[in-house]
Amino acid sequence: MRWLHSSPDEPVELWSELDADREETRKVEIWADGRVSYASTDREIGGTQLGEGPVPSLEQIGADPEFEPEAITRSQFEDCWTATVR
Repeated sequence: MRWLHSSPDEPVELWSELDADREETRKVEIWADGRVSYASTDREIGGTQLGEGPVPSLEQIGADPEFEPEAITRSQFEDCWTATVR
């Protein structure tokens, strides 16, 4: 999802892989200046952490005008993850 704000201290894109219970298993965060951080069940890099509960539905997230959620495919997430994780 895109996070529409002007704070340099927060990411502008958040990519999350969810399990069947909508819990995050992997996440990538991207900042406007190009910084990238990520987290998985076994590591956290750059300050990114997995959420502590189920992620709300796209409709619930989209109700907040600061967020532009979008469903992505497993392949799209994997491409982002592969490009990010070093």
